[in-house]
Amino acid sequence: MGLLRRRGGDDGTKYRMREKMFAIGDDFWIENAEGERAFKVDGKALRIRDTLVLEDASSGAELYKIQEKKLTIRDRMEIERGGTTVATVKKALITPLRDRFSIEVEGGEDMEAKGNIVDHEYKVERGGKKVAEVSKRWFRIRDTYGIEIAPEQDDALILAVSVCIDRMARG
Repeated sequence: MGLLRRRGGDDGTKYRMREKMFAIGDDFWIENAEGERAFKVDGKALRIRDTLVLEDASSGAELYKIQEKKLTIRDRMEIERGGTTVATVKKALITPLRDRFSIEVEGGEDMEAKGNIVDHEYKVERGGKKVAEVSKRWFRIRDTYGIEIAPEQDDALILAVSVCIDRMARG
């Protein structure tokens, strides 16, 4: 397919997501650069809070649960693993020139997403170093965007963060 080509090497893991308004109860797939299903996002219906579950495509094992937190000052979603919150994604209150989200990671260094979030052109950084880049430029297919994740990252966690950001940016 050659969809996620980049100049300067092939140092990160690449995924493809379809851009659409995710409804609770809807399921969708995250594909790798070869177009194979890598992760499933299962929208859980009939819950008090919006809940999405990121599952391993081959085994169906739950990797992360994503839940929207209602009645907060600013938009916030929590990412859980095994019933424990591992990250909280928050939309910034003030965004002067570009969109920004903070990602508080329990027991690890926090991250920040900044750029043009609505148009899927942004970077996720930890301590000033890029850990992921999200872009539509890599595709000719309409309503599709790519996520390139730097080596030695928790791909499933970064993808869960991207799902949170996409959902909050459209909410």
